[in-house]
Amino acid sequence: MADSTQQCTFNDTAAAEPVLASASPSRAGGRWVVAGVDTHKDTHHVAVLDALTGQRLGDMQVPATPAGYSRLLDFAAALGQVQMIGIEGTGSYGAGLARALRAAGAPIREVIRPKRSQRRRGKSDRIDAYAAAQQALAETETLPIAKTGQGQCEQIRVLLAERRSAVKAATATKRQISALIITAPAPLRTRLTGLNGPDLEGALTNTTDNTDADADNADADATGRAVTATTRQVLARLARRQQALDQEINDIDTQLHTLTQQAAPAMLATKGYGPVTTATLLVTAGDNPDRIHNEASFAALCGACPIPASSGKTNRHRLNRGGDRQANWALHQVARSRLAHDPRTQAYAKRLAGRNKTPKDIMRCLKRAIAREAFHLLTNPPTPPRTDDLRKLRQQRGLTLTQAANHLGTHPPLISRLERGLHHDTALTNNYRQWLNTHP
Repeated sequence: MADSTQQCTFNDTAAAEPVLASASPSRAGGRWVVAGVDTHKDTHHVAVLDALTGQRLGDMQVPATPAGYSRLLDFAAALGQVQMIGIEGTGSYGAGLARALRAAGAPIREVIRPKRSQRRRGKSDRIDAYAAAQQALAETETLPIAKTGQGQCEQIRVLLAERRSAVKAATATKRQISALIITAPAPLRTRLTGLNGPDLEGALTNTTDNTDADADNADADATGRAVTATTRQVLARLARRQQALDQEINDIDTQLHTLTQQAAPAMLATKGYGPVTTATLLVTAGDNPDRIHNEASFAALCGACPIPASSGKTNRHRLNRGGDRQANWALHQVARSRLAHDPRTQAYAKRLAGRNKTPKDIMRCLKRAIAREAFHLLTNPPTPPRTDDLRKLRQQRGLTLTQAANHLGTHPPLISRLERGLHHDTALTNNYRQWLNTHP
């Protein structure tokens, strides 16, 4: 008991009463309590309130370790029956704590960190922990349910984080190569001008010190030859870096395709959704998408809900600049793809334009409609149509890939990928099967 009193503080409930008496089982057994946790990298600070009166019962700091998580839960349970534990940062510093408490069956909610302007009483771990507990007590029914952080969506989240950094590095490398070629000595620049993509990478990586020897000899002095040689070496190393990053991205995309096909086959088979956009929306919803109440909540989470922007005689809505911006990007990519290739989406956009909607308004409406569709694909997905028998049906009828592609208005390689299960498109699959079934 002495160790506990050194690590926690309590409000005095009576002058002549020991401060730890409120934690005794006889008094705490019938009381409901609410806890709040301020999370950090190495330590977590928990504060406990009486769920009925809001009285401060005590707070404690524990290490951010499995043993510390257990001590935190035991501390809150000793003060009463735990009604709710509000945790700040369940997706960052509090991720381990949230998983441990969920595994122990504790009711947890995610508490939003207060804005700096709201911290008028100062800031400390103790103050923040009590603020989290007060928010959990006041907003028990409305606080968001934390993601479980265990499952395929968590695997996808980790892969997407790696992919974003790899794509960013690959883009920076390409720009650096282009900039160095522009400023390279004339012989080297002349040889590389007009090359792009794999051809440029191959030319750079296959470059040796003797390459352009004749041209190098034309340089007036040794300094010019040294600059050419150094530039050639740097470009070769950058090209090898570019190839390694491209291979890394391809490997990630292969894993993402496999995981998204397992986690959300119906979404991946819907027109406009690719592995990366599907993976992004899966991460936003989490492994427990039932935590999202309805499609409007999901649209708000994705930053796709309309925001009123009316004043006086003006009655309009504008784009939402909040929410998960990665999810908003995914909806935007789906909308762009459908505007380019989907006749129904094109007709819808044309109808909106006829109502004097601006391009931004049209995109807002499209993203809101796609968010509604994505929510149902994640929470109540239909069974995607089978494709493993399409090739056999086509061959039985003596039809070629070219004939099928011409009838469906697409390309033979796409039909081949569809038959092999490498491409997923519910609408195209249904049209293909209907054509095969009606063909003599």
